[in-house]
Amino acid sequence: MKKVIIVTGASSGIGKATVLQLIREGHIVYGAARRLSKMQDLVEAGGSAVEIDVTNHQQVQAEIKRIIDNEGRIDVLVNNAGYAVYGPVEEISYEQAKRQFDVNLFGLAEVTKAVLPTMRAQSSGTIVNVSSVGGKIYSPLGAWYHATKHALEGWSDCLRLELKQFGIDVVIIEPGAIKTEFDLAMDQQLEQEQNSPYKELKKTTARVMTNVYKPGNYSEPSVIANVISKAIRSKDPKTRYAAGKMAKQTLLGRRWLSDKSFDRMIMRMFRNISGSS
Repeated sequence: MKKVIIVTGASSGIGKATVLQLIREGHIVYGAARRLSKMQDLVEAGGSAVEIDVTNHQQVQAEIKRIIDNEGRIDVLVNNAGYAVYGPVEEISYEQAKRQFDVNLFGLAEVTKAVLPTMRAQSSGTIVNVSSVGGKIYSPLGAWYHATKHALEGWSDCLRLELKQFGIDVVIIEPGAIKTEFDLAMDQQLEQEQNSPYKELKKTTARVMTNVYKPGNYSEPSVIANVISKAIRSKDPKTRYAAGKMAKQTLLGRRWLSDKSFDRMIMRMFRNISGSS
């Protein structure tokens, strides 16, 4: 069945791969992102590109309304827009931390709120929130990023219970190591403040991330696009889908290890990679 779908963060990575797959499957797909110039290939493939900054709530409401007015309905929202702030808690400014939450959680919430009245009136719809294994685990220097993903997991669980009565599904996607622009942005952040007392931890973290994103150590964004497509097609989707390199193994380890055991595992991995570099 052809569905009307909005995908945020569609200018690259998982978002772009998801839009292209859903277009191929015959759906009416709107890719939304701040960078229209990065979405021309989506238009050429048969989709539509919409300029939306999820932190601009007036723009979100206006553009979502325009899409719904054009199509008469909205069947699926894929909340994928997001990014990562990496660095020591002591050194990350309030402005950086606030923007991390504004994009990864509050902006996502505003887009969701914009589609809900229509989905409720339809008594149907699917909200897909792209989280991360980082919503269940943690690592040095990732406090603010992990905080947004942990928050998104709990927020989505509450939303699922609220919307069940209206026939609306809420699905969480938990990607593992996926090749996106994530690693490039992180490298740039960790290269700053070289006089920091956390300098050695930054260097080690950069080496760990370089290792994670070596060819063969990550999955392509199409892996997550396939999972999102599967969730959308399902009449009774799972509440969570973990996919991509090391996703299921990582979550299994977190489930069975105590906090201190998991701490030791993470820091052992850091030491091993640092020592082999």
